[in-house]
Amino acid sequence: MDKVVASAREAVADIAAGSVLAVGGFGLCGVPIALIDALLEQGTDQLTTISNNCGVDDQALGVLLYAGRIRKTISSFVGGNKELARLYLTGQMEVELTPQGTLAERLRAGGTGIPAFYTPTGVGTLVADGGIPIRYDSDGNVVETSRPKEVREFDGQQYVLETALTADFGLVRAARGDRHGNLVFHESAANFNPLAGMAGRITIAEVEELVEPGEITPEHVHLPGVFVDRVVVVGTEGKKIEKLTNRPRTDRSETPAAAGEEASA
Repeated sequence: MDKVVASAREAVADIAAGSVLAVGGFGLCGVPIALIDALLEQGTDQLTTISNNCGVDDQALGVLLYAGRIRKTISSFVGGNKELARLYLTGQMEVELTPQGTLAERLRAGGTGIPAFYTPTGVGTLVADGGIPIRYDSDGNVVETSRPKEVREFDGQQYVLETALTADFGLVRAARGDRHGNLVFHESAANFNPLAGMAGRITIAEVEELVEPGEITPEHVHLPGVFVDRVVVVGTEGKKIEKLTNRPRTDRSETPAAAGEEASA
C-alpha cells in the first residue's frame, strides 16, 4: 500500500510519447510543477493535455508548450498564452475548447464511470452547434472544426450532450498526502486537482507534506487513495504566483481605527 516513489523523475518515467494527461491546477494555483518539469527533462512529446488552461506563457504546462511537446490541449481558457495562440493559428497544435464548468464535469464523469451527461451550458452556441476551429493549417485556414452535438429537451428546456473525459495519466499537486495516496488540497488549489486525479488511469500526486496513514481523518480527505497510484514529496519550493498584487500602504492616521482613537481621546 506504500505508494511513495523517490523522485518526480521516477514517478513520470513511464509516461510515453502520445500520452493523454489530465493536469490539475488553475492558472498557476495547484499546478504539479515538479512533475511537469520532470516530463520536460525526460523529453516526452506528442502529448495531449486536459487542463483548465495550458500554462501561463512559459510557466507550468507552458514549459512543455514552449518546448514543442504538446500536440493538443482540451481546455476552457487559452487566451493568456501567446505561444499557444501562435502554435494554434499556424497549424502546429490542436485546441478543443470547452466551457469551464463543462470541462470539470466531463473529468468528474470520466472518473466515476459515467460516459456522458446533459447540460444546458452551450445550447444555442457553437459549443452545441459545432464550428469551433480545432485545427488550422500553416496558412491560417481552418481545416477542422468541432462537430454538432446532440440536443434534447427535458421539462421544456434544452440540454446538450457532453461526453466524459479520461486520461492515461492524472497529474495533481496536494498540500498533504499519506503513503496510501489519500490527499488534501489547500483551499483554492482544490480547483481541478481532484477531478484530474479521478480521471487518470494512473494518477501521480506531488505533495508538499507526507504524513503517515491515519493522520488524515477520512472526513478531511479530498481525493481518496483509491484514485492515486504514486506519491512523490516535493516540499513547498518552486511554487509560483501568477500575478502578485500588494495593497497600497496608508498612513495609520488616515485609517478609521486611528480616527476613532483620536475621537475617543
